[in-house]
Amino acid sequence: MARMEYDWENLDFGYRKTPWRYVSEFKNGSWDEGRLTEEDQITLSECACVFQYAQTVFEGLKAYETKDNRVVIFRPDLNATRLADSARRLEMPPFPEERFIDAVKQTVRANADCVPPYGTGATLYIRPFLFGTNPVIGVKPATEYQFRVFTTPVGAYFKGGVKPLVIKVSDFDRAAPHGTGNIKAGLNYAMSLYPIVTAHEEGFAENMYLDAATRTKVEETGGANFLFVTKDHKIVTPKSDSILPSITRRSLMYVAEHYLGLEVEQREVFLEEVPDFAECGLCGTAAVISPVGKINDHGKEIAFPTGMEEGGEICMKLRQTLLDIQEGILEAPEGWIQEVEL
Repeated sequence: MARMEYDWENLDFGYRKTPWRYVSEFKNGSWDEGRLTEEDQITLSECACVFQYAQTVFEGLKAYETKDNRVVIFRPDLNATRLADSARRLEMPPFPEERFIDAVKQTVRANADCVPPYGTGATLYIRPFLFGTNPVIGVKPATEYQFRVFTTPVGAYFKGGVKPLVIKVSDFDRAAPHGTGNIKAGLNYAMSLYPIVTAHEEGFAENMYLDAATRTKVEETGGANFLFVTKDHKIVTPKSDSILPSITRRSLMYVAEHYLGLEVEQREVFLEEVPDFAECGLCGTAAVISPVGKINDHGKEIAFPTGMEEGGEICMKLRQTLLDIQEGILEAPEGWIQEVEL
């Protein structure tokens, strides 16, 4: 395929318009057949439900070029299910899961020349999203919706790549018990904007959010799940009904157990025990794993033994093993990799 001209090795995590996107509309109780379009602009009523009551959900996944020059997508079936779950929680009609996968593949295929070359560290980020489109002034769900998929070539999510991060314990709450923390809704990320901008101004890369009920338990950051490593190399991730069910986190837990032979555990993690862990990482689609070197808890510093020069041994093994699976170097578990026929 003829590549677009980018400085692939030095891409940041930003939006770059690619030629094609997918769109399908929901009207009169059903989704239309959908189509690819070159039109990247959306025209809506000023009173559209998405503007008035934030009725929108989204997903994030990636396409890669493998070592043997195939273009593949990582576990899109899980993104399809999670988008459907998110839609139902906000009283939106789920986009059919089998059609979700087809729409994603169509969009990647149409933008194949924007897929970064193998070995550059860049990927083609895929953003499916669904939103209410008709005018709504009373507080109620929309009756018409649009589902779209666009792509953009991206580099590392955090500046500096996999260098250890310094984060802070936030005084803000990310999600309430029985709220929307376990779905991928735009409103969850809107509330995190002020805390993350403030954290950046203070010199921190991210926020550690605690549970809203007791403020004693670790939940997640604004855009990633936590992963901890004990001194005896057990992998521990926080468990909570208000944490987003990260596909990357679930994949890393499987990799830890079945590829690296490590013990894994998902449980409540209390802030007071965090200094006892040997390693800490932030995991998600965009970041894969980004190591954490220090956590600032209101002036009290929690420094992990791995230091600030490079990520911990276990986190980096997990990261590299997952990347090797995604890029076709290691054999993937059945169903994890879906090829896009070009």
